[in-house]
Amino acid sequence: MSGKVFVNRTLNLKKIRYIGVDMDHTLVRYNSENFERLSHTTMIDKLVKRGYPEALRKLTFDYNYAIRGLVIDRKMGNLLKLNRYTAIRASYHGLKPLDFKTHQKLYKSTYIDLSNNDYLAVDTSFSISLANLIAQIVELKDTDTANKYPEYVQIADDVLDALDEAHRDGSLKDVVKSNLDHYIIKDPGLVAGLEKFRRHGKKIFVLTNSDYHYTKLLLDYAIQPFLKEHKHWQDLFEIVITFASKPKFFYENQKYLRVNPEDGTMTNMEGKLTPGIYQGGNAKKFTADLDLAGDDILYIGDHIYGDILRLKKDCNWRTAMVIEELDAEVDNNRKAEPINNEIETLMKKKEPLEDDLTDIMTRKIEKSGDTNEGQIEALQKTISEIDAQISSHIKKQQALYNGNWGQLMRAGNEESYFAYQLDRYACVYMEKLADLLELSPRTYFRAPRRPLAHEIF
Repeated sequence: MSGKVFVNRTLNLKKIRYIGVDMDHTLVRYNSENFERLSHTTMIDKLVKRGYPEALRKLTFDYNYAIRGLVIDRKMGNLLKLNRYTAIRASYHGLKPLDFKTHQKLYKSTYIDLSNNDYLAVDTSFSISLANLIAQIVELKDTDTANKYPEYVQIADDVLDALDEAHRDGSLKDVVKSNLDHYIIKDPGLVAGLEKFRRHGKKIFVLTNSDYHYTKLLLDYAIQPFLKEHKHWQDLFEIVITFASKPKFFYENQKYLRVNPEDGTMTNMEGKLTPGIYQGGNAKKFTADLDLAGDDILYIGDHIYGDILRLKKDCNWRTAMVIEELDAEVDNNRKAEPINNEIETLMKKKEPLEDDLTDIMTRKIEKSGDTNEGQIEALQKTISEIDAQISSHIKKQQALYNGNWGQLMRAGNEESYFAYQLDRYACVYMEKLADLLELSPRTYFRAPRRPLAHEIF
């Protein structure tokens, strides 16, 4: 860890020549709860217009119902939390947890094949309202006697399509444009950090899936007012690439169009990339024209798949991920530390008793010596009492995190699947871009040595 930046792989900022940033939720921060509530309302409006019951309009958005990293089972109408091996560690149907018997019946194999189209990942900040609404409609369907709702798989597809349409047709962005203060967070410190990095010779570029006009609006609002060493954000950013169609930008050969910043009109691009504003394009030409190797570029985004995973697989750029929930998670981890210590103390007390019981039961089964039934009963009773204490502490610990799903980064004692992806594909990660920009542009991030299972005594 360096400040508030957490390190998975060694990264020397001194050697980075170009720093790329996603715009939405990375360079420009949103008030996520306000935006997700807007998404929820917008999706409902579109679904009702498509024939869903008016009852949907009575649904209220619960920002804390879901967390990132969950998986939607489209066929069953369930929401699942997976560990790093894709084993299910928690499951909900609608708004209620699945009981053990039902869970076992539905998921005989607890390992999920995420390449199967039956499963839909909740992997961005934009997905919280999606998961919430799908669960709410599943709940309505299960209590509906008039059969007004389609099958679970159709519900999931319809809600996803409504969200995609809302992003595509401007339904969401038009509302954001009309009330920027409500949805966008200004951060003068972030702009100061960007200018500091430029002062150290770093070239900064923006790579976003948003269109030029929306990109200009947000940069005019959140970046322009706080510039001190540059007249305009166009001078701050070496290159701005809009409508990039990530993750296709990283592996397809899309053509670049040059954007006229005065009116947003576009012309075919000829020759090599030069400073300016573009639409579309591809990573291969970007690195070739600027004479860059993958290790020369650090790209920072908030989407594990669209910004980080495909980029790492296809381009080998260095990667950093922004996780806005991280600050709360770290704070709760600190609060949970005394409880975790209590659990660890009880486990150390329990383990030798379990070893004793194992030894006695082994001798009993193998008839290799006298066994004391009273001793067996006493050990079992003591172990049960310790288990009850551990269970009580675990409940206290879980109460610090999300009431339905617990920690973002853990599934019980194991890493969550989200944490596994983050660990595998992001070189460093942080709560917000400003955390990185507060540091020196010459910072050397050293990855900690991780003990293997056989190295822990």
